[in-house]
Amino acid sequence: MELETFYVNRDINNRSRPPTQSHSNDEGKDRKQRGSRCLVLMTVCLGLICVLLLVFITLYITITAERDLLKSTVEEFNHTINSLQDKNTDLMTEKDQLKNNLNSLSLKKLELETRVNDLTAEKSQLQGSVDSLNQKKLELETELRKLSTQENDRFFISCEQKSWSECRQFCRDRGANLIIINTIEKQVSLCE
Repeated sequence: MELETFYVNRDINNRSRPPTQSHSNDEGKDRKQRGSRCLVLMTVCLGLICVLLLVFITLYITITAERDLLKSTVEEFNHTINSLQDKNTDLMTEKDQLKNNLNSLSLKKLELETRVNDLTAEKSQLQGSVDSLNQKKLELETELRKLSTQENDRFFISCEQKSWSECRQFCRDRGANLIIINTIEKQVSLCE
């Protein structure tokens, strides 16, 4: 616009002079130069617009690709997080089950320890009873040996006449037996 204004101003200044051939050549050159300048300016502007469009398209494609990549990465992260949360839930459930099993086993262990203690006490008691019975057995065996050696001193001689069966029953009722005399020495010792 300044060029046009300049041209108009120049034209106004030169009105007093009549146009000459060289002046019209100059004017044509000026118009050509202005036209080629406009053309260069428009070409440069179009080139800049193309470059800007290319930059914007490249940026758009890059941003879209990065957005899609981020979107897929976020989806993968969400999937991984969900999977980890599921595993965490499963592990917490398993932990609770194991804790319950541990508590149950601890109670069983305490019960078994109590049972072992009771059985140990009972065993000690029974061992004491066995020891006592063994002592009594030894005493009774000793007494039996003493009684065996004194066998001849413990006879009951009855003057009643009874059958062998009746005599045997009579002795058994009193915790005794009939004597068997199978040697002459024994018969002599009894009769003395």
